[in-house]
Amino acid sequence: MDMEALLSYRWGAMLPEFIILVVATFLSLLDLFARKTWNRKWFGYIGVVGILLAMISLLLLLNEPPVSILEDTFRLDGFAKAFKLLLLGGAACVMVLASSYEPKEGLTYRGEFYYLLLTALLGAMFMTSSGDLITLFVGLELLSLSSYILAGIRKQQLSSNEAAMKYVINGGIATAITLFGMSYVYGLTGSTNLLEIASQVTFLNGRAYEGMLSLAFLMMLVGLSFKVATVPFHMWAPDVYEGSPIPVTAFLSVISKIAGFALLIRLFFTIFANAPAKEMTTSILESMQGYIGLIAGATMIIGNLVALQQQNIKRLFAYSSVAHAGYLFVALAALSPFMFDAIWFYFLAYIFMNLGAFAVIQLVTIASDSAKITTFSGLYKRSPFLAISMAIFLLSLAGIPGTAGFIGKLNIFVGALSVSSTHYVLVSIMIVTTVISYYYYFTLFVHMFFRPSYESAQIKKPNGLLVSIGLCACFTIILGIVPNIAYTFFFEQFSGFTDFFS
Repeated sequence: MDMEALLSYRWGAMLPEFIILVVATFLSLLDLFARKTWNRKWFGYIGVVGILLAMISLLLLLNEPPVSILEDTFRLDGFAKAFKLLLLGGAACVMVLASSYEPKEGLTYRGEFYYLLLTALLGAMFMTSSGDLITLFVGLELLSLSSYILAGIRKQQLSSNEAAMKYVINGGIATAITLFGMSYVYGLTGSTNLLEIASQVTFLNGRAYEGMLSLAFLMMLVGLSFKVATVPFHMWAPDVYEGSPIPVTAFLSVISKIAGFALLIRLFFTIFANAPAKEMTTSILESMQGYIGLIAGATMIIGNLVALQQQNIKRLFAYSSVAHAGYLFVALAALSPFMFDAIWFYFLAYIFMNLGAFAVIQLVTIASDSAKITTFSGLYKRSPFLAISMAIFLLSLAGIPGTAGFIGKLNIFVGALSVSSTHYVLVSIMIVTTVISYYYYFTLFVHMFFRPSYESAQIKKPNGLLVSIGLCACFTIILGIVPNIAYTFFFEQFSGFTDFFS
């Protein structure tokens, strides 16, 4: 490629990624050359500024037409813009958590803590914009490798070492299975470009081709199910969530999950929605709905039932995260016309209610040096603001009307029921398991408001974290009362992802 061709590309489409890359590089060099006596907490504030600048640059690109550069390996379409906004908004909240994270034993590698969060974010952003199997895989690995290190960054803690080891082993297996599935697609089509693959698979009709593509689909589904922690590929999640620092746990439960679903959608709806099956009467994706539905049902049931037994708050939220992955898989299994907007809105609500809850968890658990649920006993008397905010987040996670979580689940219900009567089974499971989740969410509610406090330690409340908690609580209520604000923005700015296949 000559210089003239290189300069002809519309590099402005990658401006948000360039900003995150520059800030991450700057922080790594600053950490390398700065004195050890410097307070690295300021790195977190620089990271927040960098993320906000990247978000502003992305907002300036919203009205731009779809852009495809570098031989269609990088796409900036409505889908990429929508999910990048979620990733950047969630990452800004996580970076605020990281800036306020002060464990009792201290954090030796605080500088690495911040720029590794940024490199993980960069990988997630590339996953949403990738138009090629190679760049998809590079983005996935950048996210994964950074996450492995972050999970074990508290090197003096055995639980953190265990979390990193289990995450690396399970993540490596998942990556290998995903890559194996991708290799079949490449072998059948001779291309790694997603749009080129989509045009090629339409001509691959016959039992042999259908069998190979079905096998590729199942391997990718299994590998990516590890990434988003669905049953039975979820066993790493409780231990990794428990052993990781709380900002990392929050990152894995929200940012990593958003990126995993973005990758699932980008792959499956570009490739397998076009691949013919059953003598060209349907597509591979539609023929595999049963498998996706099976994973969704098992994930909702096991995630919620096992959560009932948890006494550790981080493990409880790990299984809660598993259950929410199941709810999102219901939308994938239904393949309704409302699927894209339902998933996007659910993640928007999930960012506010889950990251807000983790912010409260961080303040309470660090003050008491314990992650047991009983440490929340009497929280209302110790800090009414934190208790009321946490109550709002729990109500939303449980799907109580008047909150963003309720609207998110309602959209998935309606979407599933509008397509086929066979989805009544999945919707019934979703309703029953949602009711089951009331027990463990309201158990925490009871501890905060109706149990005497067993802790006398003062809760330190950094101003930045309090502002984040307040904003998350406000948006959780606003989106529950007037969700049309988000939906109007979605359809006006992203056109319902109509440019997804172009």
